[in-house]
Amino acid sequence: MAEAHESVVLLKPVQELAVDCNTPPQRYVHKRGDEDICVNSPVIDVAVIDLDSVQSSSPSAEQELEKLRTSLASCGCFQVIGHGMTDSFLDQVHGIGRDFFALPWSEKRKWSRTAEDTEGYGNDSELSEHQILDWTDRLYLTTNPGDQRKYQFWPQNPENFREILQEYTEKIILLNQVVLKALSKSLNLQENCFLDQYGENSNMVARFNYYPPCPRPDLSLGVKQHADGSAITFLLQDNQVDGLQVLKDDQWFSVPTVPNALLVNVGDQLEIMSNGIFKSPLHRVVTNSERERTTVAVFCSPDSSRFIEPAEDLISETSPRLYKKIKNYVGIFFENYQQGKRAIEAVKI
Repeated sequence: MAEAHESVVLLKPVQELAVDCNTPPQRYVHKRGDEDICVNSPVIDVAVIDLDSVQSSSPSAEQELEKLRTSLASCGCFQVIGHGMTDSFLDQVHGIGRDFFALPWSEKRKWSRTAEDTEGYGNDSELSEHQILDWTDRLYLTTNPGDQRKYQFWPQNPENFREILQEYTEKIILLNQVVLKALSKSLNLQENCFLDQYGENSNMVARFNYYPPCPRPDLSLGVKQHADGSAITFLLQDNQVDGLQVLKDDQWFSVPTVPNALLVNVGDQLEIMSNGIFKSPLHRVVTNSERERTTVAVFCSPDSSRFIEPAEDLISETSPRLYKKIKNYVGIFFENYQQGKRAIEAVKI
């Protein structure tokens, strides 16, 4: 969830920079000393959770919930299947992003963000001249609540873009509710425990990500190391090209792509609500020297006007409260992110 909320300098698309590029410009070089970025990291074993099984009354439901809890306490993410979306529909969602980025720059720039806005088509937000930039272009759109959408940034090319994104938003809203209930049950909490903190006007932002081929994947990152400021992030990965890595036990691991699955990532706000049981993982995206990569991330957060806090039933003498009661965490997140700090450290007791 690495975007900024203040004036930015708009840069030439990375997609254009990548044409006939032999080495990344210095602003995109992350290498420090002799330490290269490890592109071929070991693959992490991420739990695959079947929501159909979780919602059933079969004995396997408890096993899935235990597997869910263990995975989120360990690496902060899981792959979800049984989510009710067909392969063909997910292909359409991925396709509208791929088709948009395949348009000529002269066409895409019709939906460019302005220097005063975070939404729209652009790339990494340049906040200072010393900042190392991400090797990626993005299309960043608020999708919920509906009255906060800025349709001037929603592409009309491809022509089915808005229709598909609207349908995907409706499905993610429902999926987010089902997942939050499952997470509550995995901790032996009331089913609506986390949902009740969300409020009725939960916030959702979709980010279509395009990672052009990079001539030196050992030097540049598609997205720099960060944790998400959301409660939950749903990531539709590229079925052909991997790139996501998570940090576990001080080592980077590659996250595999599971066909027809969505990767569910815990954000800082859910770590707070679970009183630290679920971990909001540090993650990054590495680049590929030969192939482009397109993904779609949806960041889901509680209503920013509501307070969030650790669930009372998770607090005891042996498990004291770890986080303050706060609201508008996303604002706290961006303020700290711009300073290279983890916002969650600022809300710890």
